[in-house]
Amino acid sequence: MVFSKDDLGLIKILRQEKHYGAKRFLQEFPNRKWSLAALKRLIARIDATGSAEKRHGGGRPQTARIPENVDSVETLVLSQEDRPGTHRTIRQISRETGISRSSVHRIIHKDLQLKCLKKKQAQDLTDANKIARLVRSKQLLRKYPQALVQFMWFTDEKLFTVAAPVNLQNDRV
Repeated sequence: MVFSKDDLGLIKILRQEKHYGAKRFLQEFPNRKWSLAALKRLIARIDATGSAEKRHGGGRPQTARIPENVDSVETLVLSQEDRPGTHRTIRQISRETGISRSSVHRIIHKDLQLKCLKKKQAQDLTDANKIARLVRSKQLLRKYPQALVQFMWFTDEKLFTVAAPVNLQNDRV
């Protein structure tokens, strides 16, 4: 059960000043949809800590996704500027750092916010292809009124060339 901030303040004050119990709260405020068990837990928290707020620091502490591990995974997962193709797979990083494979995967996706994309081979455009595309795009623009042309824009895919040989299964961007 989720109590609003007003409810928490009201319950705390009435508990500390008038020593209301859980059943008394339900009798006094029948229009509120409070459950007996949630009120008992809240009253126990107020009696133990003197506050109606949740205790900070609950839950299991993080052991694998600490900043040192995130930094080490970041250096291994990305190719270095001066050495292309030096990145490692999740399994290799796991073996080298001693961090579990699932934790390495979580670090890459949640902390570093990286996505694993597979390289695909694409056909190079010749000069004749580029000229033909330009002519066709200009013809397409002539079909629309000038007012709509301002909102139109064309894009073309960029080819990423890498010096390392392409292995579609292991070479990720």
